[in-house]
Amino acid sequence: MNNRPIELEVTNLCKYFDAGKKRKLKAVDDVSFVIHKGETLGIVGESGCGKTTCGKTCIGMLPKTAGMVKYKGKDVHSMSKKERFDFTGKVQMIFQDPYASLDPHQKVYDIIAEGIRIHKLAKNQAEEERMVLELLDMVGLNAEHAMRNVHEFSGGQRQRIGIARALAVDPEFLFCDEPISALDVSIQAQIINLLMKLQKDRDLTMLFIAHDLSMVKHISDRIGVMYLGNMVELAPAAELYKKPLHPYTEALLSAVPIADPRASRERRKIMLTGDVPSPVNPPAGCRFSGRCKYVTEQCMKVRPELKEIEPGHFVACHLHK
Repeated sequence: MNNRPIELEVTNLCKYFDAGKKRKLKAVDDVSFVIHKGETLGIVGESGCGKTTCGKTCIGMLPKTAGMVKYKGKDVHSMSKKERFDFTGKVQMIFQDPYASLDPHQKVYDIIAEGIRIHKLAKNQAEEERMVLELLDMVGLNAEHAMRNVHEFSGGQRQRIGIARALAVDPEFLFCDEPISALDVSIQAQIINLLMKLQKDRDLTMLFIAHDLSMVKHISDRIGVMYLGNMVELAPAAELYKKPLHPYTEALLSAVPIADPRASRERRKIMLTGDVPSPVNPPAGCRFSGRCKYVTEQCMKVRPELKEIEPGHFVACHLHK
């Protein structure tokens, strides 16, 4: 049980997009969870399951369709202009693609200093320079990198710059949108370890979106599994890997690579059949019912609710009462 205060509270969140002819694409449909202060919640799922849309809606980058998102008790989607400005100083985002999220012809110093200037965090030029150089050192870059253009850096170095930019305004909450998926495998672990160190040193709260289950286990305290806009399972990271309850989670974990060749050969992989339903016209019952080997008539007709089956372990599945 986490006794720390709730930082982000998401209740029955929905985000729909207009698909034409009065149809709605239900990218996020009735999702609820909380994130406690200093905690990392990882959200995983296939591409297109709605995890990034969920994260962007949670921090107000996208307007909600229904539901409620509260950050420290304040409704994220009904803030005043002043409240929104203060909110952007407390909540920052690390983007998926460091090549697209940074201006390649801008100097590293100016990219990092921009937030410091907007929020007026430095009293003078000397203090601004000190803050920028400290941030560069914090993410593993040198002072000499400050006056170079972004296009001179590798993908891993660019992501470090993106992290420094996010930390420049001294945030309390980071939304990490697949921050390692565009990087080489050899660099991914370095960025994950950097984020974990920064979280510990600065007591950060994080929402971490990923599709690499081995990495998300390494960084997350709890993990939520999304499928076609729904949260189907939510549990402590170790518990989820040890005892997955939802058939979709079981299938995802069976595909995670194992370093031991013998164990990998002996492990039973779960091969899903059928196609992912359309988010424009999802099934009436469980959205995984068309691909689940345990499907029953109830699954086809009644949508399961996300219920706490064991302490801290939630699952939306009729197999578990």
